[in-house]
Amino acid sequence: MLLITLCIVLSVVGATDGRPDPAATDRPNLVVLFADDLGYGEIGAYGQQRIRTRRIDRLAAEGMRFTQFYVGSPVCAPSRATLLTGLHSGHAYVRGNFELGGFRDDEERGQLALLPQTPTVARWLQRQGYATGAVGKWGLGGPGSTGLPHLQGFDSFFGYLDQKQAHNYYPTHLWRNDERVPLDNTYFDPHQRLKGDPDDSTAYAPFRGREYAVDRMTDQALAFLRQHRHEPFFLYYAPTLPHLALQVPEAALAPYEGQFPETPYRGDEGYLPNRTPRATYAAMISYLDTQVGRIVDELHALGLAQNTLILFTSDNGASANIDLEFFQSLGGLRGRKGALYEGGIRVPFIASWPGRIPAGTVSEHVAATWDVWATCAELLGLQAPPTDGLSFLPALLGRAEEQRAHDFLYWEFAAGGGQQAARVGRWKGVRVSLNENPQAPIELYDLDADPHETRDLASEHPEIVARMAATMRTARTSSPVEAFNVVTP
Repeated sequence: MLLITLCIVLSVVGATDGRPDPAATDRPNLVVLFADDLGYGEIGAYGQQRIRTRRIDRLAAEGMRFTQFYVGSPVCAPSRATLLTGLHSGHAYVRGNFELGGFRDDEERGQLALLPQTPTVARWLQRQGYATGAVGKWGLGGPGSTGLPHLQGFDSFFGYLDQKQAHNYYPTHLWRNDERVPLDNTYFDPHQRLKGDPDDSTAYAPFRGREYAVDRMTDQALAFLRQHRHEPFFLYYAPTLPHLALQVPEAALAPYEGQFPETPYRGDEGYLPNRTPRATYAAMISYLDTQVGRIVDELHALGLAQNTLILFTSDNGASANIDLEFFQSLGGLRGRKGALYEGGIRVPFIASWPGRIPAGTVSEHVAATWDVWATCAELLGLQAPPTDGLSFLPALLGRAEEQRAHDFLYWEFAAGGGQQAARVGRWKGVRVSLNENPQAPIELYDLDADPHETRDLASEHPEIVARMAATMRTARTSSPVEAFNVVTP
């Protein structure tokens, strides 16, 4: 199988790299900030008007904002897999949220685990002398599995292993590598509904705890920076904000209370009840902004800001369970989380590196999360491993004339009825309802003229549709997990 062969080749390439003495290197630090379900239009730098994101906006003002950046999947686990492995969803092992176990503490088993010794950007950076740390939501292997972060190239991990557990911001525990770390919270069913008066604030008390998981995780991220300030490091920080459930510390909620018209949410759609859902959601994004500020401030305090490349993005588009229209969460894009239209996979992407990335710039380069590994390789002056990625370092450094473009970008997603998409230059092809109709037609959109995907031009450009069909056939290998297969003609 092509995928297994590729994994073996990457393992051999990585194994030939000795791990150099960090003291003998002068290499930039790398920080990837990976938000959870943050929509394209939910921060000020991308047009948000109702939610305050001062620190993220400053990051954009001091660096570069990409307008056409994509993630590898419209949902959590496979999106993280493409970032870490450099493989798009037609080649990756994890192609969907394949859930194991349940939501209760005693059912925690996580998601489909990465295979042993999967080539990852973290493992590769380890071999280049980098300290590697992951903090936040993992989703690529639960307790006792082969996918644990410290088995996949990270020197240390702290956070949620099972993304189902991350539906509660006040969990009973988090994980440090394979060790369960108790939190001062009482267990409650993450799917319970409101039992009291929806207008009575005391009725929501059972859905709050004492230790907010994000606070603990950011503390660990800062500790990692301090611990490794004298050596090159890679920090992958993936907080759960603003993914549901709607929970935020009371002090963070206060600036938004009473600012918006509200209808209490009783918990009817699988997430915890909340009295002020709009204010809480806005506060969650602002709290994400606060965590970004804490990390940036720590880098400055340690004297590391000038030698650190920060990349900020999201794992997929905004969820349908929040008020997308009220917040204009998708920035006018079609679709949302779970869909391969632009709103599900086009996300904010900000890069900051003082003195190296031109401040206040905007790039229209078409890039994706599976390009991060290749970009790291070029940044270090090393041969990129054979992934699906293409370095976007020239674009970052303001050398657009040197930047190569992808021949195509490709996505597949078996959930949501079965979907495929490809982008070739300005053109985007989308196929939906593949599980019902494996011969489903390709919709065609001109993203330069119609980024909102409102006009299907397939009937006007049969030659481009034929090219899209060929790309969708050849850009993928059969998935080793039957549930993720997408049938193509």
